[in-house]
Amino acid sequence: MPELPEVETVRRGLAPALIGAQLVFVDQRRPDLRFPFPENFVARLTGRRVEALGRRAKYLLADLDDAQVLVMHLGMSGSFRIEDESAAPRGDLGPFKRKDTAHDHVEFRLSTGKRIIYNDPRRFGFMQIIPRKTLFEHPLFRNVGIEPLGNELDGAALARLFAGKAAPLKAALLDQTLIAGLGNIYVSEALHRAGLSPRRAAGSLARKDGKPTERAHVLARVIRDVLEEAVAAGGSSLRDHRQADGALGYFQHSFRVYDREGAACPRAGCGGTVKRVVQSGRASFFCGSCQR
Repeated sequence: MPELPEVETVRRGLAPALIGAQLVFVDQRRPDLRFPFPENFVARLTGRRVEALGRRAKYLLADLDDAQVLVMHLGMSGSFRIEDESAAPRGDLGPFKRKDTAHDHVEFRLSTGKRIIYNDPRRFGFMQIIPRKTLFEHPLFRNVGIEPLGNELDGAALARLFAGKAAPLKAALLDQTLIAGLGNIYVSEALHRAGLSPRRAAGSLARKDGKPTERAHVLARVIRDVLEEAVAAGGSSLRDHRQADGALGYFQHSFRVYDREGAACPRAGCGGTVKRVVQSGRASFFCGSCQR
């Protein structure tokens, strides 16, 4: 499933095309994705102008000129692509010609002459329309945690969120009610950089008085570093992820431990080997020598 850097990359790719444009035509080609489309989906969007395009956790948020928000989630395999009306005819999609257009489920035609097409082979993504004034009271957002790229994430926040928790650190970092948008790849990478074992108790990042340990400060810093580097690289293209212009992300070439079981630990002077263990049904990759 796309993680925060992939979703943020898509947001940045779509923003120049979408913001300020009017949705002059909306084509909904099936009644549902993971969930049914909202009632009157096409009619409620046609003619609307996109005022802003934001992100909350792994959701894209398109603010419309009628105080509604089009909420979009990519699911497992969802992606957007941008086409120009004056470009190649349908059926010859240039860099997208390998994309199976049978899975093009929604098309937005813009007042600028561009088309934005949502493709989702597995149909795990979804779209909702929610009033802006009640957006963060909606069940999708009510219990979502802090943004790891925002100003809230620091060592003190990690100590506050994890204090008293015996759960493994990896599980706590993946808990979307605590920190929003972190996923398996980037948690594995951040923990290696911080020298912390995914099996360490999450509560160990807080002292008895609730103040953060030095490890908490280091982890908060490297989480931000890893995410920012991944966004700059266009995310990680392992299976389905492409940027909105069709390009692949390339952060996967910078992985230190993720999906590198048996490889030598890249930390200078360590001499350890990358291991793989399963925690709560998910693979964790780490070095048993330098991650404590």
